[in-house]
Amino acid sequence: MAEEPIAFLRAAPSPAARTAYPGGQGFTAAQIRFERAELNRILTLYGRMVAAGEWRDYAIDFLDEAAVFSIFRRASEMPLFRVEKRPKLRARQGMYAVITATGHILKRGHDLQQVLRVFDKALMKATASGS
Repeated sequence: MAEEPIAFLRAAPSPAARTAYPGGQGFTAAQIRFERAELNRILTLYGRMVAAGEWRDYAIDFLDEAAVFSIFRRASEMPLFRVEKRPKLRARQGMYAVITATGHILKRGHDLQQVLRVFDKALMKATASGS
């Protein structure tokens, strides 16, 4: 089974947005997206934290430079955490990062599974207090 990105369409592109034409007249840089396996890992963690009562909502943004999975405690708040994928940083610090609401980078790396381990302690604490 081939691993391919999940394609989401933007609701209403702005008039200034770059578009690709099927006739080959124009070309746009593809938006950065999470691949199916990456999104599966993030949503698995998200589901466990929702079950523990820690997180309640999420948002996914696909931008030209990054794909962002934002995690909220409530829908009306700013995100508690952002999981970002920035392929331009692949050769440097790593393309995955977990960032807090204040902009502090908790963990950055080349492997998404390793980066998401920053939440292991919080998950263990949440499940222990829920019992």
